[in-house]
Parts: sequence; structure tokens; C-alpha cells
Amino acid sequence: MKTAPGRCLTALLLFSVLFPISFAADARVFRAGAATSNITPQLGEGIVGNFTIPPATHVHDELHARCLALDDGATGLVFVVVDSVSVNREVFDSARRVIERDTGIPAGNLVMSATHTHSATSARGRDAMAMRNPPGEAAERSPLDDYQSFLARRIVDGVKRALNNLEPARIAWGAGQVPQHVFNRRWVLKDGKTAVNPFGGQDRAVMNPGSRPDLERPAGPVNPEVYFVSVEAKDGRPIAVLGNYWLHYVGGVPTGHISADYFAVVADRLQQLLGADRQDQPFVGLLANGPCADVNNNNVAQPDRRKYAPYEKMRLVADDVAREIARVRAGLRHQDWVELRAAHAELVLRTRRPDGDAVEKARRVLARPATVSPIHRLEKNYADRVVSATEWPETLSVMVQAVRIGGLGVAAIPFEVFTETGLEIKARSPFPDTFTIELANGGYGYLPTPAQHALGGYETWLGTNRVETAASDKIVAKLLELLAEVKRGSEGRP
Repeated sequence: MKTAPGRCLTALLLFSVLFPISFAADARVFRAGAATSNITPQLGEGIVGNFTIPPATHVHDELHARCLALDDGATGLVFVVVDSVSVNREVFDSARRVIERDTGIPAGNLVMSATHTHSATSARGRDAMAMRNPPGEAAERSPLDDYQSFLARRIVDGVKRALNNLEPARIAWGAGQVPQHVFNRRWVLKDGKTAVNPFGGQDRAVMNPGSRPDLERPAGPVNPEVYFVSVEAKDGRPIAVLGNYWLHYVGGVPTGHISADYFAVVADRLQQLLGADRQDQPFVGLLANGPCADVNNNNVAQPDRRKYAPYEKMRLVADDVAREIARVRAGLRHQDWVELRAAHAELVLRTRRPDGDAVEKARRVLARPATVSPIHRLEKNYADRVVSATEWPETLSVMVQAVRIGGLGVAAIPFEVFTETGLEIKARSPFPDTFTIELANGGYGYLPTPAQHALGGYETWLGTNRVETAASDKIVAKLLELLAEVKRGSEGRP
């Protein structure tokens, strides 16, 4: 990103007035600050994440934008984790513009993501299936709805408060093992068998197959690790922990309830386990979701027959995750200073376009009377998505991002990412430690690998997936370039 010298000087002067602890401070002093910003919507709005959208009738626990600011004296880096199923890029970009204008932090140094809770109202706007391109001026002209505008403003407030809380700090990172809650939810059928999909085609892989007897094997891997970054004040007081666990939402939420799901429970349990209750400044826990498009916590091979009360299972999962983070953290040595770096790129992907025959068939399905039995229970849902896809742009520009925190690399992708993609990034990264945040800087649906596309299944259907079959390969290649760039450091050193 290139910025005019005059604009840079103005931004630095303004930032020095607004925030006495500035990024222009001693280059060898590491600082951290954290804050939360309440983003709970009003009751009555529709709760999204499933094919029905019930109105919100109760708030079980508040939703937040959780913010962590880091500063190595030369570079500022901010993570924002939002309790939402998915947030449109236009919302994040709106917040970015204000933050960059008011603080001087480059927009590319802001990593914003959604957790993927399925018990929150929509931050996707009036038409959740719409896609806009390019992301710049066209997006600025597209008005945000009331909740999107509120959310963008609250993200800005949360980031500014985290910057207000910057103080000399130490940092560490690590990984633990929590294998008992991650299971691949896609299964390949035996003996070449197939299952019909909403378009009348045949799939080799089935999502959430239940107890059917013709299951051969999981269609992909899982990742049992939980990654985290820990920051503490010079006196040892915990400031924040940013976690990353590769698991879909857990659920168990009554109809109509708003909840941040297990992501928020992990944050709360960490506060308890680290002895950080009611401290000043308040401790902030963040749990960003990792590549888990094909992973949930239901063990198809050995089903759990236990009946859980509402919220019980998410508390069980969250307690295990939080305890493992606390256990590993206790053995880490926090460093006084590490270098921070950030890089991002716009990547142009082709969108999937239904042909004329598919569109005509979809229109016939939508016009058919309800008395006609469908070939699949979601036939009309996906017929509607096929028709909507005719209005998509031919290409889509998405933002991918990489950051360096000392010897740790972090990748950010604006899709629901398959675990095998995250594992490939980790294996090929130039950093000894790397994790990936999904649904970051936007949300464009599922991102199957080419091999998973060949198997079919829910995550590959047009409407669930919106971009070209090779998109995951292109994203991995670009992210590896960005990780190599930030690995070189400010003076070109490896």
C-alpha cells in the first residue's frame, strides 16, 4: 500500500494526539492492548446459519467484537474476532477505512474475522447471496443496512479502545492437543455408491450422514491442535489470549436464542483459569476459527448417545479447549520483544456460472406446486441459489493476508476453509509455527479443494460454493508468497 507523505504525516500527528502510547515509540519496546465491543443485535431480527431463519426472542449471552492490538515499536497489528456466522467484506472495509483514517494503522495490518456461530443475526446485508466486485469504490457505494453499520462502528470503537490500552508487554505462542472434539463430517460411501443432490446429480460424499450402513471412510483429515498467542503485562498480569481451533460451531442452542457459542465460553473460561477475573485492565479472550469447513464435533464412527441440555455440550468443548491452552501457556516463556510484519494481496477468482439448462431447470423447480414431491429436501433452496448465481460477477476479488509475530506465521482467508488446506499451508509455510484463520476479511462461502469438488456433497454445491474449482490452490499459492514476504522481515533478513 502506497500513501502520500503528507497524508502519512497528518495521520501520525492525529494519532499521537489521540493515543499517547503511539506506534512511534521506542522501537525495542513491545506493547499490547485488548478490549471488547458489544455487538448484540436487537430482538426480532432473524437468526441465521440454517435453512430456516427464526426471529431472535432471547439473548442468552451477548455478542462481541474482541480486539487485540500489538505493537513492536515500528509496526502496529490488530486482530478483531467477531461473534457472527459470517461478515461481509463491505462491513470490515467500512471499519478499516475509519480505523486507518483515525489512527494511521494501515488497513492491511488489521485482521478481522467471524467466528461462525450459528446463533446470531445476519451481518450479510439485505441479500446474503449477493456478491460485489471490485471491492473498492463499488463497495463504498453499496449502503450497509442498520446492523451492518452498527457492527462496523462497534468494531472501530473496540479497536480504538484496545489501542488506548496499549502497555509494555511480553508475548508467547504455543499449541496444545484437543483431539476429542474434532471429526470430519463428510463421509465417502462404500463401493462407489452415490447420493442424490438438490440438482439431480450424484455425490460420492455425504455431509452428516448419520448411522447409514454404507459409509466407507471420512472424506478428509482433522487437526487436533489448538494454537494460541498469549500476551501479558510486564508484571505478569494476563492481557489477552488469541486462540485458533479448527472446529465448526457446537450448537445446542434453543430456537430463537442469541449466543456466541463455544467461542465465547472459551474466552470466559480462560479468564477464570488464568486468574484474570475483574482485573484492571480487563483480560480479553479471543477464539478465531480455523479451517473447519468439513469438521464438526459429532463422531459418526462412534456416536455419542448422551442427551445434552441446552448449552451443555458447548461448555464441555470450551472447557477442554481453555484448559489445554492454560496448561500449555503455563510452560511458556514470554518474550520481551518480537518483530511484527503484515502483507496482503487482492486475488481475482472466477465465479461459478450456471449454464442455461441449469437455470431453466431451476426456474421450473421454483414454479412447481408444493404438492409435487421434490427429488431432495433442499431442491427449491438450491434452485433459488442457481437463479441468484446468474447475477454474480464473472470474477471476484478477495483479500488474503499473512502476518508475522516473531517466529509465528498467521494466514487469513475469506472463506470456510477445508482442514486439508490449512494443513497444507502449515506444512509448506516458511515459519516453524503457522496457523490459519478462516472467514477473515469477508465471507464468500465454502472453499473445497479440487479433490473434494470431485467427491461432491453439500460443501461443493453451487450456492454453498461460489468460486472456481481451483480457488483453494490459487489461495494457498498466494498465501505462501505472502508468508515468505513477511518472513524476510523489515531488513530483508530471513
